[in-house]
Amino acid sequence: QVQLVESGGGLVLPGGSLRLSCAASGILLKINVMAWYRQAPGLQRELVASIVNVVSSNYADSVKGRFTISTDNAKNAVYLQMNSLKPEDTAVYYCYAVVQSAGWSPPKVYWGQGTQVTVSS
Repeated sequence: QVQLVESGGGLVLPGGSLRLSCAASGILLKINVMAWYRQAPGLQRELVASIVNVVSSNYADSVKGRFTISTDNAKNAVYLQMNSLKPEDTAVYYCYAVVQSAGWSPPKVYWGQGTQVTVSS
């Protein structure tokens, strides 16, 4: 079993910055994908940023140039640095990981519990 624990959410003024963290723990042979999703009230959950096999990162158009995803392999962690935050960035942010726990088992998807980010004056 794998657990994802997020931290770093909160209330910030428009134009401000926040850094989200997510640490994976449990039986981890390989982490194939780590990503951040978000869900605003009344809207579907959407992909914010992802990083595949440590190398390849992708961003939603709405956050390009403002958000940066990064990983720390030694800590099995993923981070989301969010700059120039806007009110429309307000949402619950979820950590996502695709993890292989054993050589014989297929990769599985895991989600964190979510952390609230509110951008408001």
